[in-house]
Amino acid sequence: MKNGSGKSLEEVHSSVDTGKKTFWKKLFAFMGPAYLVSVGYMDPGNWATDIAGGSQFGYKLLWVLIMSNLMALLLQSLSARLGLVRGLDLAQASRAAFPPAINFFNWVLAEIAIAACDLAEVIGMAIGLQLLFHIPLLAGVSITVLDTLLILFLQKHGIRKMEAFILALVATIGVAFIAELYFAKPDGFELVKGIIPSIPNDAALYIAIGIIGATVMPHNLYLHSSLVQTRKINRTPQGIKEAIKFNFIDTSIALNMALFVNAAILILAASAFYTTGRFGVSEIQDAFKLLENILGTHLAPILFAVALIAAGQSSTLTGTLSGQIVMEGYLNLRIQPWLRRLITRMIAIIPAFLVIYFFGEGATGELLILSQVILSMQLGFAIIPLIHLTSDRKQMGIFANKTWVKVCAWLIAIIIVGLNAKLVIGTVADWIAAAENPWILYITVVPLIVAAGLLLLYITFSPILKKSKHRNNRVPDGTPEDLDITPLLKYNKIAITVDFSRSDSKAISNAFSQGGKSAEYLLIHIVETAGARMMDQEIDDLETVSDKVNLEKYRVELASKGYTIHTKLGFGNPKKSIPEIVNAGDCDLLVMGAHGHRALKDLIFGTTLDAVRHNVKVPVLIVK
Repeated sequence: MKNGSGKSLEEVHSSVDTGKKTFWKKLFAFMGPAYLVSVGYMDPGNWATDIAGGSQFGYKLLWVLIMSNLMALLLQSLSARLGLVRGLDLAQASRAAFPPAINFFNWVLAEIAIAACDLAEVIGMAIGLQLLFHIPLLAGVSITVLDTLLILFLQKHGIRKMEAFILALVATIGVAFIAELYFAKPDGFELVKGIIPSIPNDAALYIAIGIIGATVMPHNLYLHSSLVQTRKINRTPQGIKEAIKFNFIDTSIALNMALFVNAAILILAASAFYTTGRFGVSEIQDAFKLLENILGTHLAPILFAVALIAAGQSSTLTGTLSGQIVMEGYLNLRIQPWLRRLITRMIAIIPAFLVIYFFGEGATGELLILSQVILSMQLGFAIIPLIHLTSDRKQMGIFANKTWVKVCAWLIAIIIVGLNAKLVIGTVADWIAAAENPWILYITVVPLIVAAGLLLLYITFSPILKKSKHRNNRVPDGTPEDLDITPLLKYNKIAITVDFSRSDSKAISNAFSQGGKSAEYLLIHIVETAGARMMDQEIDDLETVSDKVNLEKYRVELASKGYTIHTKLGFGNPKKSIPEIVNAGDCDLLVMGAHGHRALKDLIFGTTLDAVRHNVKVPVLIVK
């Protein structure tokens, strides 16, 4: 179904009043969106990369976390600015700026990133359940489907309730790691040395890219630009400027909390494993088992598992919202939230289930790190459009990026894309060298990489080279076309669906107002019994006989008033039967009552009305 309102997350759009009088009350009203974004920066995928980095290289990759957090702060601020100034999320603004084909591929890549993120959440939740309650990992992966119900419950109660729930989970994670660091007693001097940038070897580069991918997440850029629009703000320059200021404060606090959690995980791994010579600890399960012996308290592994479950559950919410934003923004297509969540979760569960089943539970750590590297590889396709869109002075006005912001943003993009290019080229080269039949890679993997590279080049340079051709509309549905008004012929044959209810009178009256007594009318009723679905026209049960009698009564009554009436009885599913009858009958117009049959609602896109109007070749008049 098309997203008719054009508003991002329309259920909660402008639902939070920010018109408070004091500074602190106003700040409190604005605080919230960044906390939902921040949970994506401390999800289970981060744990895997942080544990691997800390156990293998000690504190040496701590600087990568700090650099990633600074990158995230700038990029998330740009994302919030885009949503506040233009009233569009990143997906909507991209759809307005790029051709449909480019938007389709961008949507596919965004969905891959969301699926990779959800994969990390599925595995992390399953591991947490296994560690705390001894539930088998495969069973834990299956249980994660049930969090769809929690999401629906929270969405039903509004954005502020969801933000409060997330804040409680984030607080749980923070308290757990404050205690963990107390038990670990890290080396302060070595910790400070970890702030100095260094990449010891290629393995460190792989983990560093994974940390960047786990910290700066592409789907968070889509999410933040939408969530800031849940606040009702004054659309004057002064009001927008104030909103940008308060959202920057919100972002700074939330992302520094996320930095603390990520740094705590890496420092914990460095203190507990690297300093004791356990360099190979990269699995979350191994870290859990060793913590009690190394730190000398049984509380350490329990707190670790509780924080892991809280991180997985909080992160799963952001994946759902991001998926909704990306699909509605790029495709202008909206489906039910529960189905969106279920699809995303199943895409994540299937690979996790297969890897655990075929390769064992020991492979989950590598799968977690791989998911974060995939996330990092998608970053360029979200960051570069964001920089272009927020630098466009024609659209952003006085709020367009200043020169120093553009320089920093492009530097971040170059670093991320450059690191990813090095990783991809090196990895593919290793695959080709080790493969018995390298030509398979040359005709599969290599063309995909080349295509992705060309797409990234187009996204990077086309706005610069073709600014005049950009569609600079402020709404996601396009600019108005020149109207070509020509008088239509009067309707000669009008189809009317009837269900022998009170809505029939309104439908028939509206049809008569369109065609008058000079037109022909076709009354359509569909027999929907189980027998009719099985036997079609061969059915002759009581309902079929009764419906034939009722149709004839309508025909006789209306004919007596001077109208030309025909009748047609259909059988089975009305979504298929009605379009078949209308299209075969050469009708000019279809008139339908909006009463419908509640039991037959389309669980994905809506009622029978929606399915019928997309499958008939004539205009449809829906009468409420």
